[in-house]
Formats: sequence, structure tokens, C-alpha cells
Amino acid sequence: MASETKEGNGDRSLLFFPDMNTEQQIQFLDSLVNGLLESDPNCFLVEIKIKPTNNFKVFLDADGGLSIDKCVAYNRALYKKIDESGLFPNGDFSLEVSSPGLDEPLKLRRQYVKNIGRQVEVVTIDGRKAEGKLNSVLENEIVLEQTEGKGKKQVIKNNHISFDQIKHTRIAVVF
Repeated sequence: MASETKEGNGDRSLLFFPDMNTEQQIQFLDSLVNGLLESDPNCFLVEIKIKPTNNFKVFLDADGGLSIDKCVAYNRALYKKIDESGLFPNGDFSLEVSSPGLDEPLKLRRQYVKNIGRQVEVVTIDGRKAEGKLNSVLENEIVLEQTEGKGKKQVIKNNHISFDQIKHTRIAVVF
């Protein structure tokens, strides 16, 4: 493993690891991103994806929504930190910072809380689908408000779904 040295003393720098595997790269980026987010407790890291071509996709979210301007600012700051790290000495990487978007499933409890009141579609581990309004998020479960029947026979019920039973949840686009 090649490494740069600090002032010729033979100590390995923690900043240059060309042989990092994907998991190590994700951990490295995770620490950089979370360092940047410390000053903005409203924003949080959702996920980091890395393609074999050193294309890094960083998905951020915020409790009050994430603006394009914030994504651009975080992209620039993170790009600079990656570039300065020496991880890719020839600048052989690309970076995209964005919010997950409606087509991506919710991954964190914090995303569920942010989306209380919205229509969602939940697919459970056993393949069942449940659609309804995300009514609340408890410690270990979500509560969906679901409407059954039509007209005067319409009944509203709360469906409790444990997080460990959820395969994925997506925001339902309602027109």
C-alpha cells in the first residue's frame, strides 16, 4: 500500500489510501460528510453510494427540506475535502450531492418523522403492501391511517407496522 509521508519521518499519512475497498471509502466519506454537517443539525446524511468508476453519490436530507443551494454548497465543500485528502491524487473521481428524491425509499427513522402526514406505500418483508397516511412514528414502529370501504361505510383505522417488518417505504405521489 502506497502512502505519503509526513515531512520525511516515515510515518504514514492517514489521508492517502489508494487501495481502500468500497466499504473503507464509504467510511472515509461518511466521516467527511458528517464533519461538514456538524454545523447544520437540520441536515443529515441518508446514504453514500460508490460506483466502480469512483463516482460518489451522497444523499443528504433535512428536517425542513433540502434546497438546491445547500446541495451545491455541500458538494463544493465535500469535493474540496476529498481533493485535499489525497485519496485520488490525479483527481480521478466525480461527486454528486443531492436529496434522495421521491423515488428512493425512506431509509432512516428521521426521514419517516419528516414525512408524517404524507401518503406512503409500505411493503413488508412478507410482500404485503399497505398504503395510507403516515400518522405517527414511534420508537419501533410507524402508524398508518388507512381508509377502508366507501361512502357511509367508510372506516378509518390505524395500522401499526414495526420497523423490523418493513422491507421499504416510499412516498406516494398523489395528484
